[in-house]
Amino acid sequence: MRKLVTLLSLCSFLFAGSSLKIFISVDMEGIGGIGTSEMTRSTGKDYNIGRKLMTSEVNAVVTAIYQFNPSAEILVNDSHGDMQNLNHQELDPRVIYIQGNKKPYGMVQGLDKSFDGAIFLGYHARAGTARGFLAHTGSGSVKGLWLNDTEVGEGGLNAFYAGEMNVPVILAAGDDVFTNQFGKLVNCELVTTKIAITAQVAQLKHGTVVQKELSEATVRALKKIKTRKPIKLKNGVSIKLKFSSTTHAEILQAIPKMNWIDGYT
Repeated sequence: MRKLVTLLSLCSFLFAGSSLKIFISVDMEGIGGIGTSEMTRSTGKDYNIGRKLMTSEVNAVVTAIYQFNPSAEILVNDSHGDMQNLNHQELDPRVIYIQGNKKPYGMVQGLDKSFDGAIFLGYHARAGTARGFLAHTGSGSVKGLWLNDTEVGEGGLNAFYAGEMNVPVILAAGDDVFTNQFGKLVNCELVTTKIAITAQVAQLKHGTVVQKELSEATVRALKKIKTRKPIKLKNGVSIKLKFSSTTHAEILQAIPKMNWIDGYT
């Protein structure tokens, strides 16, 4: 701990005069200490515990960023469900916070080319992933999403969007299935917050343990930020969507250049 404090103090001195702008997208299923869907739904009996864990995880990262660079700008985008989960008044008052579910850009609302790096917290594996804790892509109606023949989940989709903004993802956190999956797509710091046993069962770390790991990973990520490269799609963009019902695929036929592969895709 003493070494971490010393490192943070040194970095604060070295980077105090440098601009730093970080975007944080925070989902909920991959937050440390969350082991049931009851903790992720506003109607769940343990939802308030989930909110507290989610807010504490964001604060751990935010504190590390400000200790690294006191003049940093940080935007936090609530990215789970109705996107009004974080306890706003318990966040650092310097943070810019986006809340509400009618966002044009959803989980990446507010992310543009002015940012130096993006951080994804509380993320989960893509739909259809074996053992992925509470894994899904967008909603239960989507069974698969491919960009230029690369299957992606929410993390991959958002990472490619960040890439279009020329912003690298520097840190991502979630269950072990997510970090393994995301790490194959993006070269960044990864924090495994829990071990998925099944889609509904997880072996948990204590929230404070995860928060400490995130603080340390944030420092590592910021030190390497100049070496990280955004991921980008090449040769245009092709999108393939597989749905749980034929109705969704039928509706999309109204969009020009959409091709029906099969009843669901």
